[in-house]
Amino acid sequence: MSEPKAKNLTFHIGELSRADRAAAHGHKGVTLWLTGLSGSGKSTLSHRVERLLTERGVFAYVLDGDNVRHGLNRDLGFSAADRTENIRRVGQVAKLFTDAGAVVLTAFISPYREDRASVRAAMEPGDFVEVHVAAGLDVCETRDPKGLYKKARAGEIPDFTGISAPYEEPEAPELRVDTGGQDVEQSAEDVIAYLLAHGYLTGA
Repeated sequence: MSEPKAKNLTFHIGELSRADRAAAHGHKGVTLWLTGLSGSGKSTLSHRVERLLTERGVFAYVLDGDNVRHGLNRDLGFSAADRTENIRRVGQVAKLFTDAGAVVLTAFISPYREDRASVRAAMEPGDFVEVHVAAGLDVCETRDPKGLYKKARAGEIPDFTGISAPYEEPEAPELRVDTGGQDVEQSAEDVIAYLLAHGYLTGA
């Protein structure tokens, strides 16, 4: 991890611990890092899980790729370097949310294993859960909700993941969700079941 450019900085520790926040919220903070091709269902799944969690009284929030690029990362494009910086920034925001006690759902293609590993390394053990939103290129291209694959095939979008830029699938994600073969309800239940089974949430 690189050092901050600014010097003479002090990291301030507040009066509340992670345990204090978990007790107040009734659940642990964690980042669910959803990764997958465009059209795999990351945004749809993350927002459905957010709703289900909120209905349980859980402090949950979605960081969505397109939304973040409208503000925080509006200065970044889709080159390899910009993709890496995009994920680094989002990882730091997710870390802050997690420390605050939220269940954070990030919906980013995040195509490079090294970038995802860097976010994991910046967090405390157990705070980063990699979720592979698994739908094959053929399925995603058939869906093509934004018409991006068609434009990429026509050469109108350079550096498009899965067509003219690589996607490196997770080799050992904590959870793999088959969004190519099941509907969003079942996929969301898979995520909730994981959180319950691993002690991030309590109760039925």
